[in-house]
Amino acid sequence: MLYESRLELSRVLYADFDPRCTRIIAQPFHMTAHVDGAKRRHIPDYLLLTESGPVVVDVKSAHKLSDDKVAFSFAWSRTVIESRGWRYEVWSGPPVGQLENIRFLAGYRREWLFDPEILAALDRADLHGVTLAEAFATAPQFDARLVRASVFHQLWTGRLATDLDRPLGSEHVLRRMP
Repeated sequence: MLYESRLELSRVLYADFDPRCTRIIAQPFHMTAHVDGAKRRHIPDYLLLTESGPVVVDVKSAHKLSDDKVAFSFAWSRTVIESRGWRYEVWSGPPVGQLENIRFLAGYRREWLFDPEILAALDRADLHGVTLAEAFATAPQFDARLVRASVFHQLWTGRLATDLDRPLGSEHVLRRMP
């Protein structure tokens, strides 16, 4: 995946974590428009294809958003993109704790690394409302390290959810997602 900064990498990671995002396209197109009598050009950072439609994303650190050129460029970009019925987003970074948790969970994203029997046992278990520590002990017939990794995989895939705004710990309560 193409990214030019750690901020862009964090946006890609969030898109990859979002189960509604089906495709990520870096620098998807070159926009050209005549605005205020001048020819303007802009290449958005990402096009996210989602279940609810396309989302065009520009990534810029928060302190640069007040720059007049940046604000002007993003304003006409928003107008053009939204006129097509697409959503437009300026990404300036996530909450730090949340980003650290998502970075951690990204290590558990590859389905083929996980034992289907353990995943099936976790799917059958009633994990709604239990803590991470309780979930780790749900399938004692399997190696505890593999169960733990599989629970983290289910958090990555969205089968399970929990509060990601604070560092993950054994007391985090899980929710089963549909």
